[in-house]
Amino acid sequence: MTTLEPFPERIYVTRPVFPTIEEVTEKLRDIWAAKWLTNNGPQHTMLEHELTDALKVPYLSLFNNGTIALIVACQSLRLSGEVITTPFTFAATPHVLSWNNIAPIFCDIDAATMNIDADKIESMITPHTTAILAVHVFGTPCDVVKIQEVADRYGLRVIYDAAHAFGVEIGGRGIGTFGDISMFSFHATKLYHTVEGGALTHGDEHLKQRIDLLKNFGIKNEDEVVMPGINGKLNEISAAVGRIMLGYVEDERQKRIRLHAVYNEELAEVDGLTLMPPCAPDVKLNYQYYVIRIDEKIFGRSRDFVYDELRKYNVFARKYFHPLCSEFTCYRQLNSASPANLPVANVVGQQVLSMPMYGGLSEDDVRKICAILKSFKG
Repeated sequence: MTTLEPFPERIYVTRPVFPTIEEVTEKLRDIWAAKWLTNNGPQHTMLEHELTDALKVPYLSLFNNGTIALIVACQSLRLSGEVITTPFTFAATPHVLSWNNIAPIFCDIDAATMNIDADKIESMITPHTTAILAVHVFGTPCDVVKIQEVADRYGLRVIYDAAHAFGVEIGGRGIGTFGDISMFSFHATKLYHTVEGGALTHGDEHLKQRIDLLKNFGIKNEDEVVMPGINGKLNEISAAVGRIMLGYVEDERQKRIRLHAVYNEELAEVDGLTLMPPCAPDVKLNYQYYVIRIDEKIFGRSRDFVYDELRKYNVFARKYFHPLCSEFTCYRQLNSASPANLPVANVVGQQVLSMPMYGGLSEDDVRKICAILKSFKG
């Protein structure tokens, strides 16, 4: 029988996947031999090609992190005015709009997927709207067909924040091929990482040229600076780690698939818990996260109670995403940030809990976490 004693060491919501030190050392020798640490060196060039194939996209530009990549995405499409986005996301999503002097307009989310509600986007459009910035939350794809239909009808651009969606596919098509641009995060906590990094994917060769100029100060050559750019380049050491990590992704994904199944088995019949929604049969997920929602009225305990109590057992789950971006002091004065405009997001934001999910966990670890969680039921 599973004991309810605390874990001897902390169980975090995730842990980075580490390559072997020998693999890293071998790549470092290559870098030292080339005497090239940054500015589009050989490791960077090779990783761009390898990721283009891995993500099944026409064009890809590497960045030093996903936030800078997303800032450049907005710049590259010359967005202005207002952009419709979700309040249920990481802070970087609306922040990149603010950094581009664009007003984020918050649209409510779908109760099942927790993604932006594609049926409500149209009602948020004004003469100042230039784009939709949607997020594939927890790696679950947005309603890309409906979002594109709305965008086409109003002449809007579409950017996807695919920070959670590395390797996700719809009908065999890479998630980074939808919309005008998609951003991927390669932060250390992600399924795939370059320690810190990111990328933009798109289908336009001329757009890639503009993006690559923007991420390198707008420098065209030694004699020409053609636009006001930023420093978004990925260094050679991070690129080398990224090349190694491509060999780890599928094994880590398979481990997480098994852990997902254990969570589902243990929690499926618990009243008051809503588990991650099933996707369409043609969707390939990456299983980066395992997220539950806790209905206090039915479960008998609030999400915050569960979060606090789990810590007493050395289980460090995360209230992801809480607070909503619309609740930040820098955005809550916006009309679209009003709770009356975001009823679903405000409920979800009080219920969601991201559970520990990484390949280093054992199935017994997950069963024990679930037993602890179930013991809290009121």
